[in-house]
Amino acid sequence: MRRSRIAAFVSSLLLAGGIALAGAGTAQAAAATGYVALGDSYSSGVGSGSYISSSGDCDRSTKAYPYLWNAAHSPSSFTFVACSGARTDEVLANQLGGLSSSTGLVSITIGGNDAGFADVMTTCVLQSESDCISRINTAKAYVASTLPGKLDGVYNAISAKAPNAHVVVIGYPRFYELSTTCVGLSDTKRAAINGASDSLNTTVAQRAAAHGFTFGDVRTTFTGHEICSGSSWLHSLNVLDIGISYHPTATGQSSGYLPVLTNAA
Repeated sequence: MRRSRIAAFVSSLLLAGGIALAGAGTAQAAAATGYVALGDSYSSGVGSGSYISSSGDCDRSTKAYPYLWNAAHSPSSFTFVACSGARTDEVLANQLGGLSSSTGLVSITIGGNDAGFADVMTTCVLQSESDCISRINTAKAYVASTLPGKLDGVYNAISAKAPNAHVVVIGYPRFYELSTTCVGLSDTKRAAINGASDSLNTTVAQRAAAHGFTFGDVRTTFTGHEICSGSSWLHSLNVLDIGISYHPTATGQSSGYLPVLTNAA
């Protein structure tokens, strides 16, 4: 009888302790309401204008989806460090300082620059179909073999620094509407570029899922608003401002990216 009473007493203590610990964890998670926006030019808002002067060459915009989400939801803190041209290594080196146990939401787009997006587009615009396809195949091979490890490094670091955060990894749109009359690249080049975007999104989504993160697919919101659609939310080639070429417009940020983050967050 005594042994049973002791066992019951110990069990009750363990149960109470478990409840207390769970309660503490829940309270800590509930307090984690800060928002940190990481990533490359698709997160910083290149192409949408209204750049924040203090962001320098990172070109962070007040019309970018992280800034718009912050304005709509008023998190307890907002750290906007996405930067034009960023690769996974730059995220690790320069963008993680704002993460902490009080971070409740993290958003990130990353991987396109690692895969050589700018060089792919330059090759496809200036060179032959065969050169374009060859360069795309090189990029796709990198995405399949090397990029997963790069993404894992970033995702592991985010989890370690912001253990209570809900992480939303957002992908990239397809760039072209196909089977339409469109001045510029051939259908073959456009289809290959879209295929490269799909490959990138597949890899990013797979690695995000492996880390328990949410993948936000913007291909759905951009459908019907690709280049050549007649209602594009993406800049086509702009010879007067090369940097904004193939980036979302302000509408692409507010109607293409923002709803995906809002639904995923």
